[in-house]
Amino acid sequence: MKEDMIKQHLREVPLFKELSEEELQPIVDISQMRTYKAKSFVFMQGDILDRVFFIHSGKVKIQKTDVTGKEQIVSVLQAGEMFPHAGFFRKGTFPAHAEILESAQLIVTPIADFEKILIQYPELCIKLFKVLGEKIVDLQDRLEEQILHNTYEQIIKLLLRLCKSNGIQVNEKYTLTTQFTNRELANMIGTSRETVSRTITQLKRKKLIDIDENGCFIMIPDKLEEEII
Repeated sequence: MKEDMIKQHLREVPLFKELSEEELQPIVDISQMRTYKAKSFVFMQGDILDRVFFIHSGKVKIQKTDVTGKEQIVSVLQAGEMFPHAGFFRKGTFPAHAEILESAQLIVTPIADFEKILIQYPELCIKLFKVLGEKIVDLQDRLEEQILHNTYEQIIKLLLRLCKSNGIQVNEKYTLTTQFTNRELANMIGTSRETVSRTITQLKRKKLIDIDENGCFIMIPDKLEEEII
């Protein structure tokens, strides 16, 4: 039964894990499960913001485009994550494009209906605000990196951030679960592909990072941190 599938998937989202059956059911009632193919768009920057999405499987790239057409990758989201984070209790448009990187199953929930449920269940509202607070701290950290660190250090900071958001830990090493090109890394921090390429070559030469058979980075965060201190 589709309703049971949605309920099972929502239970895997950290935001909903501790909810009772009674608290979860209203969210299940207003939600739908949709499958998206790789390279398709969930929404485009500037579309009316009327839905929120929870990832059951697959990966979603969030990227912004400025007036000149230049792209900046904001993040690559994976199973269990919610997007967009902007849009609750306000009218507006989607702040970025959401592109499917790998075939994905998403739970789609209308924001207006979700907001009514949040008001009914204050504990869920508090959990959501904690998630949003973490995103604000992340954005503050990124701004600080731009101000206080040179490009070499910014690239290392980016790799460390990706360890946490897109990495799997085995002992002291992290392996990224997504393959990022040098251009994509450059787009994340507003530098050039050539600069990222030179830095990656330096870090490989110093044996601070490696690449696995899938083209994904392997690194030891503690050693990378020493490059910044």
